[in-house]
Amino acid sequence: MTSEEELELSLTDKVYNRKQQMFARYIIAVLIDLTILNLFNEYWSEYLFIKTFSLSLLAAILLQTLLQLTLKVEHGVANYFFKDKSGLSINILRGISAWSIIFLSKLVMLKAITLVFGASVVFGGPIHGVLAFIVIIVSMIIAEQIVVKIYHSLAK
Repeated sequence: MTSEEELELSLTDKVYNRKQQMFARYIIAVLIDLTILNLFNEYWSEYLFIKTFSLSLLAAILLQTLLQLTLKVEHGVANYFFKDKSGLSINILRGISAWSIIFLSKLVMLKAITLVFGASVVFGGPIHGVLAFIVIIVSMIIAEQIVVKIYHSLAK
């Protein structure tokens, strides 16, 4: 057996526990967010200013944490209010509540960024930077979903 075959076997024989899988998932998500933030900082500088790379890393960690908390809140509300209910009106109410939580959370995230980083991380432009912030967050989510789709396609 060659060393390349041994390496391949050692990599494929591993079983990863839930904590390891979550760690890897969040590290990858933070790195994706970091990349998106820095790309926007470089190419869309009239709407995003980040003073240093280190601050962009901390901002990516904070944003990923807040995104995960938002998802937990949204799922918690959905389970509490709509769990065993069905029907068109329930689906509409669930959609409205999910959209409201997700939209309002973006305002909370933007405020958190402002409180934590002050003038070192600034989202500018229309609606006091809210529009730029939403565009950047949506870009992060799309990039994360693309990576997830590629990951799952490699399993086939």
